[in-house]
Amino acid sequence: MLRVSRLTDYATVVMTCIAGHPGDVLSTAQIADEAHLELPTVSKLLKSLGHAGLVDSFRGVNGGYRLARPAGEITLAEIVEAMEGPIGMTECGTTEGQCEREARCGVRGSWQRINHLLDGALRAVSLADVLHPAPPAEVTVDIRNLKGRTTA
Repeated sequence: MLRVSRLTDYATVVMTCIAGHPGDVLSTAQIADEAHLELPTVSKLLKSLGHAGLVDSFRGVNGGYRLARPAGEITLAEIVEAMEGPIGMTECGTTEGQCEREARCGVRGSWQRINHLLDGALRAVSLADVLHPAPPAEVTVDIRNLKGRTTA
């Protein structure tokens, strides 16, 4: 199964929580409470998100965190990269010279194409899109293409 880590998923939850309060500075405790996550986990996530330049931190009595840029300017790709590093299905899809088979690999080009498509898809979705998702698209199936298949 292909999936992002639990921490990356939680980072997205934390970012949408903060994005839901544009311009406000939220404490770590407020974010943890609203996101229904443990305080140490949220602290760890905010540290990584801060290092990536996605959130700004403020010290003091009224300190906390807010988005470094508007939610529409932050992509899911940036959140994934902040938590996981470069986006790629395979090592050779992100960095050259990682595999001794690279020069004679028959599938490397296909994996690089898939990496490019995945990266583009994540860059096409902003934090604002996640905060206010569009209604699901209607799915239609042409039953003429289901020859030989049975339905329940």
